Order: sequence, then structure tokens, then C-alpha cells
Amino acid sequence: MKKGDFRDLEVWKKAREFRNDMFELTKSFPTEEKYRLTDQLIRASRSIPANIAEGRGRFHHQENIQFCRVARGSLSECLEHLTCALDCKYIDNEVFTKYENNIDKLGKLLSGYINYLKKMKK
Repeated sequence: MKKGDFRDLEVWKKAREFRNDMFELTKSFPTEEKYRLTDQLIRASRSIPANIAEGRGRFHHQENIQFCRVARGSLSECLEHLTCALDCKYIDNEVFTKYENNIDKLGKLLSGYINYLKKMKK
């Protein structure tokens, strides 16, 4: 791994963990949700580390910031999909709260990384 690789970023590592958690969680969703909620949640969670990685590969701070903003949007999308899973009773309040807290922590990490990039741009 080269120094400066996206895999060195703590925010990417946490996004990867979150993506893997969402993949495991959706295994318990009903079969009829396979091409609906399950697919949407998996795609949104995959978008987070993917956009962090793509932004890092751009080597221009402004582009990197934009990809991180897209990742932050996908994180919010995951919260909506988890809210839907709660409303449909595919997950309980305890599970929802656990992932809601993870989303909050990851969002703060992502916002911190964006702020760092903004400072580096100047």
C-alpha cells in the first residue's frame, strides 16, 4: 500500500465497516425486499467508501471535497432506508439506534475530513 492511499484514511475504514454491517443486516430482511429496500440500502452504503476512495484518487482538493459530499449524502440516504426498515418492522428500535449512532459518528468523521480538505485547499 502506497503512502497516502485511501485505505489509510480512518474515515474510509469506518465507512467500510458500515458498508459491511449493512450487508450483514440486510440478510435478515424479507425475500420480497431483495430488489427494493435491501438493494437500495446496500447500494447507498457501498457508495460511501467508494466516493471517499474516488475523491482521494482525484488529487485535487475541490474534487475530493465534492466526492466526500456525495458520500455524506449517501450516508443520509442510509439513515432514511434504516428508518423505513424500522417502520416496516424489519429491525427493532435497538438495532436502529445502534446504526443511527454509527451514522452520526461516521458523518462527523466525514465532515471533519471535508473541513481538513478545505484547509489544505487554501
